Amino acid sequence: MESLAPPIRLVLLRVDGQTYALHLAAVDRVLRMVEVTPLPGAPDAVEGVINIQGEVATIVSIRRRLGLTHRAVGVSDSLVLAHARTRRLAIIAESVLGVVECPADVVVSSGDIARGIEHIEGVLKTSDGLVLIHDLDRFFSPEEEQSLDLALERG
Repeated sequence: MESLAPPIRLVLLRVDGQTYALHLAAVDRVLRMVEVTPLPGAPDAVEGVINIQGEVATIVSIRRRLGLTHRAVGVSDSLVLAHARTRRLAIIAESVLGVVECPADVVVSSGDIARGIEHIEGVLKTSDGLVLIHDLDRFFSPEEEQSLDLALERG
């Protein structure tokens, strides 16, 4: 029987040798790494901010969000410019692999797997392994959103 749910389109990116995904609808474009301005008082997952055509974008690190070993941002890294419900984000990626389309019913909800990873919407199983799909609207907890807003106001 065919799935009635429309297929989902994802942008795949690599961080620390692992593949992650963002919904294509949330991604605006991919940029080469630029100089990042630090943002004191921001949540741990924030590397800093950049100015994109007069708009401030918060640079976020999946590596930091997941508690992986810190690595300095490299000139060969990319920034995936995207939008969450309340702000513009730029996600650091070691490489961007492209766009894939898959049936919605092959994605396993993260709630079925583990608690405490609210920013992970689901998991896609591929021939290369598991791909964690990030929900940018839930990337920050409400407390982190508040501290980020304060840091942006001060900065």
